[in-house]
Amino acid sequence: MKLINYVRKLVKKILNITIKTLLPIALGAAILWWIYRDFDFYKVSDVVCNEMNLWWFALSTFFGVMSHVIRGWRWRIALEPMGYTPRTSNCVYAIFIAYAANLVVPRVGEVSRCAVLDRSDNVPFVQSLGTVVAERLIDTVMVLTLVALALALQWRIFYKFFITASGSAENGHLASSITSTAIIAASIIAVAILCYLIIKKMTLFAKIKSIIRNFWEGVTALGKMKNFSLFAAETVGIWFCYFMQFYLCFFCFTFSSDLSIAAGLLLFVAGSVAVVVPTPNGAGPWHFAIISMMVLYGLSQNDAGMFALIVHSSQTALVALLGVIGLIFVKGRKEKTISKQ
Repeated sequence: MKLINYVRKLVKKILNITIKTLLPIALGAAILWWIYRDFDFYKVSDVVCNEMNLWWFALSTFFGVMSHVIRGWRWRIALEPMGYTPRTSNCVYAIFIAYAANLVVPRVGEVSRCAVLDRSDNVPFVQSLGTVVAERLIDTVMVLTLVALALALQWRIFYKFFITASGSAENGHLASSITSTAIIAASIIAVAILCYLIIKKMTLFAKIKSIIRNFWEGVTALGKMKNFSLFAAETVGIWFCYFMQFYLCFFCFTFSSDLSIAAGLLLFVAGSVAVVVPTPNGAGPWHFAIISMMVLYGLSQNDAGMFALIVHSSQTALVALLGVIGLIFVKGRKEKTISKQ
């Protein structure tokens, strides 16, 4: 009987690891392989070294860093109604670590940043997780607002993308093959699995009254904050920085510098929706969405692929670097505090 229970636990553990880690990586890798199967990677270094405008890239990177910093500031405001005033820098470092953690296991960042603040500033894990959920709901509203605005401004391009994605467009477009339909279907299934796992965890939380009570306190804390106007301004600031980080990359390359700001908005929301698919930093679905849209705007598939590869790789590297910086500072501050005791 003990052996059977052990085997069951082992199988369950293997399945959890597979679903949470290996399947997202496999899905992203499979999509990337299909997109770039005929791509000339030797041209990437030539474009980066000789053609890419690094000044625009540096400005884009600045906005990328600021989006994380402002998110940390906003989180501290969300925690104040419950009586917790962690260091602002620790909130920012926790955000750095959270996004880096998502590169390893998609969506684990929300949990990891709460764990970091629990250890660094003694902010209860469950309550801070409640504020994270509330933040995500507000961010969802922001995304839906941007989607509506982008569709209103660029409806013709979106309709064209929808038609090509259905397989009824001319051959030669990335989104016009049976494989593209399979990519979209696999992405939808992956999102459905992610939602199921989240709901399942929430159900387990609900079984413990003390946990759900503390969790709900965190969720409702936003309605009690005194600086809601600042919270709202920082929410807009976060998404402005996200957009500018992406949009300014157009000017890094001659082949994309003529794209309009309205095109940038549609491409941005397409990428924002694509990263919901649980792959590391949206790798695969993000590339698929960006390349498909850029082709519809008249770019060659090779140039669109170059743009997506360089931009996503650099942004992923930035997230990883900030995560390392966050870990170093949080760990260093913790050790310094222990040594003084």
